[in-house]
Amino acid sequence: MSERPTTTSPRRAELLEAAYAYALAHGLADLSLRPLAAAVGSSPRVLIFLFGSKDGLVRALLERARGDELTLLDRAGQLSGSEPIGLAPAVERVWAWLAAEEHRPLLRLWVEAYARSLVEPDGAWAGFARATVDDWLTVLAACQPDDERDSPEGLIRRTLALTVLRGALLDLLATGDTDRVSAAVRAAC
Repeated sequence: MSERPTTTSPRRAELLEAAYAYALAHGLADLSLRPLAAAVGSSPRVLIFLFGSKDGLVRALLERARGDELTLLDRAGQLSGSEPIGLAPAVERVWAWLAAEEHRPLLRLWVEAYARSLVEPDGAWAGFARATVDDWLTVLAACQPDDERDSPEGLIRRTLALTVLRGALLDLLATGDTDRVSAAVRAAC
């Protein structure tokens, strides 16, 4: 059986969106096709047919989450302007987005997928953690002036910025202490 269908149907897109909403609410750790199918108005057989396998569905959900993450990070950093804003303002803007309560479901899903990618490097989770590191470094690079971006020091600075954001995100999700963690992020900028 193929892992991915060769065409994208409107029904597949509809079920992907419904499954994504389900994953945001329930996570992916113990994903079972029967409860998911019931929740999205489908059957396990239809999900297997449309996504090729449970792993194919999980991969599609991870791709969907990465797309949301990148879109929202870009918007948070207002990175599409003509002049780079610099790392410190970018970190502050991205942090403001990360710290917003309404983004917690996506961020919890991201953390779950990131961790699973590290401990289960094969299958549906393969490469997710590495891809998101690359995604975030690319977003942060767009914030740097050309001369900084293209230097070894520029890579070090954006890696440090990413480290601060990721560590702060984990702390925030674990404690919910927005004020304390936000103050630490501001101090690190």
